Amino acid sequence: MTLDIAFSPCPNDTFVFHAWVNGHLPGAPKLNVRYADIDITNGLAASGNGPDVLKISFAALPWVLEEYALLPCGGALGRGCGPLVLTAEGGAKSPEELSGLRVAVPSERSTAYLLFRLWAAQQVPGGVGSIIVMPFHEIMPAVRDDKIDAGLVIHEARFTYQTYGLTMLADMGAWWEEDTGHPIPLGAIIARRNLDVQAIAGWTRASVEYAWANPEASAKYVMEHAQEMDPQVAKAHIELYVNEFTADLGESGFAAIETLLGRAAREGLLPAVDPALLHRR
Repeated sequence: MTLDIAFSPCPNDTFVFHAWVNGHLPGAPKLNVRYADIDITNGLAASGNGPDVLKISFAALPWVLEEYALLPCGGALGRGCGPLVLTAEGGAKSPEELSGLRVAVPSERSTAYLLFRLWAAQQVPGGVGSIIVMPFHEIMPAVRDDKIDAGLVIHEARFTYQTYGLTMLADMGAWWEEDTGHPIPLGAIIARRNLDVQAIAGWTRASVEYAWANPEASAKYVMEHAQEMDPQVAKAHIELYVNEFTADLGESGFAAIETLLGRAAREGLLPAVDPALLHRR
């Protein structure tokens, strides 16, 4: 048996799935892996013929929950790990100054963009001017080179944006935590409901536990896919995004997800989701 899986080449995903991908979990099916940015995996999940297992944005769940189940492990939630709004020197210095400007985002169905929309509704009078979707690794160079006015960035950009001469205008995660008290739901692992979802969740959790028990085992695999990232940045990335919620969402994790999706639905940003579907596997 082989399962098709799609997740990003980011260090947290490769760290989480290294053991399973490389055959270190006895009895687990082989994986046929596609490495793709979150905008692509979100689209694959909603296409009707996506892989068996995927990493997607929590913001993309409303479109796929009938066909896919949310796994209670393997994903990315946490505190102090939210998306950032960045500007160049001489650019906007306050949320109000973003009004009418061009902002790049990594995906229109990303959790990062959903958090940005919720934040901007409170903080940017009149709203931003235009939203431009581009791969996340292209956003900081585009801000630096004045091709766009601001960029919404994720993942390792938290550790590297200063090297581009950029300034953090706002931290979406800090705003979310202060506004709701919840951790930040970023990326979810989902599996087709017609498969043995409980078994897939078990193998995913086993892969996480193997990674923690053997932290050096995945280093080569992680760096092969880390897009020339500095090893120390990759290590910091993993430490931030692979945490207690990766092993088990738990009550607080599910509460954060339900709050995000429920609030977005009430504000007309997402279709409403039956909370029971989030727990049904």
